[in-house]
Amino acid sequence: MTARAEGNRLADTNARVRAVSQWIDSSPENQARDPEALLWGRVAKVAEESGEVITALVGATGQNPRKGKSATMGDVERELLDVAMTALCAVEHLHAADDTPADVMALLAAHVESVARRAGLA
Repeated sequence: MTARAEGNRLADTNARVRAVSQWIDSSPENQARDPEALLWGRVAKVAEESGEVITALVGATGQNPRKGKSATMGDVERELLDVAMTALCAVEHLHAADDTPADVMALLAAHVESVARRAGLA
């Protein structure tokens, strides 16, 4: 993939994260919420999605003898990606009032770089 195509893909991803976040915020139920309650709901949703990862992992590894294997590692992966998407949308929500839209992919890349640096890998 060329650098230009990669840049377009990141821009498209940013736009899609922003669109999903704005769609969540613009729901009638959320428009009626106090801003702090909305923020708490957006952040708490990350924890709720994390619980779904655990449920999928229990199902994929057969940890519940009554249910046996009821999920796949593909299900675990999709749930992990739901957690990531939910977190990115919550980050975008934090910047919703900013003059310019948040570049959540750049924020993510900077965070990955920071973590890698702390681990001595960058």
